[in-house]
Amino acid sequence: MRLRRSSASGGRPGCCKRERSLKFTRLGIILKPGPTLGQLGMLNPACARLRDGTLQLYPRMVAPGNVSRIGSFRGRERPDGSMELEFDGFALEPEAPYELRDRDDGYGCEDPRVTFIAAIDRYVMAYVAFGPRGPEVAVAVSEDGLQWHRLGLMQFAGSDEPFADKDAAFFPEPCLSPDGVESLAFYHRPTQRAFARDPHEAIAQIKALPPEEREGIAVGYVPLASVRRDPGALCIATQSHRLTLPPANWGTIKVGAGAPPVRIAEGWLSVIHGVDELAHPSGSSLLRYVAGVIIHDVRHIERIVYRSPEPLFVPKSGAELHGAVGHVVFPTGIDRRGEREFDIYYGMADYEIGCGRLTLETAAP
Repeated sequence: MRLRRSSASGGRPGCCKRERSLKFTRLGIILKPGPTLGQLGMLNPACARLRDGTLQLYPRMVAPGNVSRIGSFRGRERPDGSMELEFDGFALEPEAPYELRDRDDGYGCEDPRVTFIAAIDRYVMAYVAFGPRGPEVAVAVSEDGLQWHRLGLMQFAGSDEPFADKDAAFFPEPCLSPDGVESLAFYHRPTQRAFARDPHEAIAQIKALPPEEREGIAVGYVPLASVRRDPGALCIATQSHRLTLPPANWGTIKVGAGAPPVRIAEGWLSVIHGVDELAHPSGSSLLRYVAGVIIHDVRHIERIVYRSPEPLFVPKSGAELHGAVGHVVFPTGIDRRGEREFDIYYGMADYEIGCGRLTLETAAP
């Protein structure tokens, strides 16, 4: 897959002066549900490098009753380069009022993304609190990546009403908001609650909407000065806007954030997810979750200078096609392995966790 600057993105001319290619290699399944941990699913993990350089993985672990907790696993590299993961306990278990509810369809702490932000010297976890009002974005912070302190639900200035929100992930460095304020930026995805429960009816309702009204990635901004005065201000976004993505052959039903962005020469690289309708041999249709790549302009993150025209990878292996929810790959963690190499951690069919290596290769001039 070739990496070129998108002419439809509004990015700076010459951002990608030479053609580059994206290569993704599956490394295999790294975590599975066990008889006592995550019996109903081990999926959608965040990851981070601790201060001593070791890898920490934070999967969503689903227990009977569809109760989700965020685990903590210490990574240890074997001589052959593979990773051994040792359970360290739980980073978060549902205990806040916004993570609990008295219903039979589940509750808890879901789908974390972790970013170390040097400007505030903290690990920041954005996750989905699935509580009495449905899914909402919540934030926790840590000094060491092991002990976590809840800050609460994300709030948006000018909005008094709660709304369903998912897929939050912070950028690792401050940036300027659209009105010029030095800020900590984060992805999120306001969701629509009103779709039918039947998947076929839901697909029809989504396809009836114009593309700009379907669910997509938004970027929120938290003033850095406020957070330095009071860490609790990390939950108060003063601005938010939807991203406009260049057209591509994936993510036609909706798109959402995946792993937190990382800095590369071309800008801010992010591996996100997209959802498409897939025809089934039976004549019906289903939703397929795929992973793709976008790159933001380094100074103006509201500008997308590249979107991969095709998915980076799609459900292919048996564990990606068959699980709690079939035909799903869902990227949520990224670990830099070299200047232009990254390990991508992702959920497989909402049941197991896989890892793959993303390599950005420079083509011959």
